[in-house]
Amino acid sequence: MEFQHLDLQTKAWNDFTETVAAFTEVSIALFDAFISCWDEKWNTLVVRPETLINKYYDKDWLPVLQTPPFPEYKSGHSVISAAFAEVLSKRYGKSISFLDTTELPYGLPARYFESFQQAADEAAISRLYGGIHYRMAIDEGVIQGSEIGKFINQKIVTQK
Repeated sequence: MEFQHLDLQTKAWNDFTETVAAFTEVSIALFDAFISCWDEKWNTLVVRPETLINKYYDKDWLPVLQTPPFPEYKSGHSVISAAFAEVLSKRYGKSISFLDTTELPYGLPARYFESFQQAADEAAISRLYGGIHYRMAIDEGVIQGSEIGKFINQKIVTQK
């Protein structure tokens, strides 16, 4: 598979109408993803790993990431990341590579991804490695987000 690199300096990616359409589609997908995820969180009320580990195994254990003050299931990062990957993959293709430099100001290195899906998968699994989600919340979140992204792709028509 050949990958096209997303270069934000080229004219094609800086076209105003294209940029507005992409931001619109992603924003709608993210809004719907967050709403559906938080609806599920407050309907299922699953406790976080830290709560159970502290109670039954090790009262001093702490996850790598700070435990958020809301229910565990489903993983919000998994839902929104899968939704954005679906939307951007439809617009730009499944084989667009890019360099993420957003964390450079915080001392972290740039991250290279071969696709939007690869970036979404990494964002999702990071919640397990960080100790704040169970695998089921991540896997089900990816499915939910992917379905939302597909729905947005079917329903929202913007200029390409």
